[in-house]
Amino acid sequence: MGEGTARENRLGAYLKGRRARLDPAAFGFSASRRRTPGLRREEVAQRANISPTWYAWLEQGRGGAPSADVLDRIASALLLTDVEREHLFLIGLGHPPEARYRNDRGVTPRLQRVLAALEPSPALIRTATWDVVAWNRSVRVMLTDYGALPPDQRNILRAIFLDPAARAIQYDWESVARFVLGAVRADVARAGAEAEMRPLVEELRRLSPEFQALWEENAIQGPGEGLKHIRHPALGQLTFEYSAFAVDGRPDLSLVVYNPVEPADLARIAALLEAPAVG
Repeated sequence: MGEGTARENRLGAYLKGRRARLDPAAFGFSASRRRTPGLRREEVAQRANISPTWYAWLEQGRGGAPSADVLDRIASALLLTDVEREHLFLIGLGHPPEARYRNDRGVTPRLQRVLAALEPSPALIRTATWDVVAWNRSVRVMLTDYGALPPDQRNILRAIFLDPAARAIQYDWESVARFVLGAVRADVARAGAEAEMRPLVEELRRLSPEFQALWEENAIQGPGEGLKHIRHPALGQLTFEYSAFAVDGRPDLSLVVYNPVEPADLARIAALLEAPAVG
């Protein structure tokens, strides 16, 4: 059996399994006189706006390689999750789908509890455009009080270039600004979020000559891990090791954790968190 045939058979089996789990009544189809559970092939084809014959061939492992557009329509017709959609592309075409940015700022209570458990190390969750959507108390007292900002202002790139307080805590602002801008560019391109990022870019180009100059450099930077040096108004100089992690099931989000290099600084941050003015 050739590789193409094996892939087509895997694709057909996957489509059939996903189709079988759907309730016809939920889509306005009659649930009576069905020999097997789920939608009929022609009903999936109708929802995906493709030929019923060709869809039947796909399930039978003889339809050839569908286009990315067809797979996208089938994924929507079958109500596939992001993970299921990616799997569909991997078995159907041998590669994941192109990036599709998910503009969803909500995080689950589970993720918020993860952030709390990481204290006293500051930790936050950011989108591909570096909007901060969740944070723990340590971020509030060590970096930025995002809760005091309107939701549309909670962006790390915006803070670096437009917030004097965020600029003041950096030991080498220009290096930090160049790094953050390059990392944001890489994340935005990877996520396919250029359209969502364009209004902020235009605003920063208008308001910050420094941003305009760095933007023209077109630098790209990987944001995975490194050191961050800050001047804290109460604790003085601190150095953090930071690491960024993908959030399972949410490819649009990253978890960023800042661990103090000096173990004694953890106790100092913990004490600051317990101070009456912070609690």
